[in-house]
Amino acid sequence: MVESDKPSATAKRKAPKKGAYHHGNLRRALLDSALAMVEKEGPRGVSLRAVARLAGVSPAAPYRHFAGKEGLLAAVAEEGFRALEAKMQTASQETRGLALAEFRAIGFAYVHFAASNPSHFRVMFGPEVSDKTEHSSLKESADRASQIIADAITNCQRPGLEGGDTDPQRLFISAWSTFHGLATLIVDGQLKSSVGSDTDLEALGNSVTDVIYRGLSFSGL
Repeated sequence: MVESDKPSATAKRKAPKKGAYHHGNLRRALLDSALAMVEKEGPRGVSLRAVARLAGVSPAAPYRHFAGKEGLLAAVAEEGFRALEAKMQTASQETRGLALAEFRAIGFAYVHFAASNPSHFRVMFGPEVSDKTEHSSLKESADRASQIIADAITNCQRPGLEGGDTDPQRLFISAWSTFHGLATLIVDGQLKSSVGSDTDLEALGNSVTDVIYRGLSFSGL
């Protein structure tokens, strides 16, 4: 789904006004400009020179904070993972002790984040920063977000269940793949006829999460 068609009530990101940069806020101005460019042209369309121009600063200014384009996009991705982690953590805390409700809430939080923040989402999982080991703080934030899903699966696992695949990592990949697949379909605009509002999004997210839960029940949940 393109940004202007996302089902949340979040307003479309506005590009920073040229000359709007204020001393001491250069990094934020560059991140906002990068996100505006991703929204318009995708991550591949981002360049430090264009970001600087959009932010109203000199071509050399971005190098005060970022070594190059990948460093800038890694910072955008890290910001996204931190926000995703916070959203899923809140969902987890609000449903703690209710395994299925927690699993469902975390799944919906993931999908809703993607629908509300498509530019962040594209950078977080795009090929431009696919090797997160090159950026330690980005990898740490991505790992923390993933761990919330993994912990929810562990909370759902039934003690003493025999048979099936009970490997936590494989169960995590199965669940994450489905959450991520639905989120990607929404961000890429493939479900416009099914998702026209946050209510539609929540209903679809809950339905998909319930299917995941029942499917994984045969594999150790």
